[in-house]
Amino acid sequence: MKAEVKWVGEAMFLAESGSGHCVVMDGPPDHGGRNLGPRPMEMLLMGMGGCASFDVVSILKKSRQAVTGCVARLEAERADEIPAVFTAIRIHFVVSGKDLKEAQVKRAVDLSAEKYCSASIMFSRAGAAVSHSYEIVAE
Repeated sequence: MKAEVKWVGEAMFLAESGSGHCVVMDGPPDHGGRNLGPRPMEMLLMGMGGCASFDVVSILKKSRQAVTGCVARLEAERADEIPAVFTAIRIHFVVSGKDLKEAQVKRAVDLSAEKYCSASIMFSRAGAAVSHSYEIVAE
């Protein structure tokens, strides 16, 4: 896996993934940015949400569950000192579908947390307290 991050002025950077996709990251005005993109640490949190959501949906589909939606809501706390690493991350899944079995949703969330989500497991191993929860919305 490769990526390239190019400084484009003030506190703005253009990141390009090895697969050719680009995203703008920018800082807040008090750090010389123009607030035109997410902060780098926000990108890490969003990446974890995407990684875990991909797992949950994939596992539910393989379990023949009629999943129609999945929203991951993430909250993170950071250390007060530099480096301001994540110290706690909470991810709450809102999974919707028809006749979803709670045992299957719980299994999908647990498997993502314990086995498949590289980002979540990496943060956990680095010392962040990572917690997962879910709710089911019947359609």
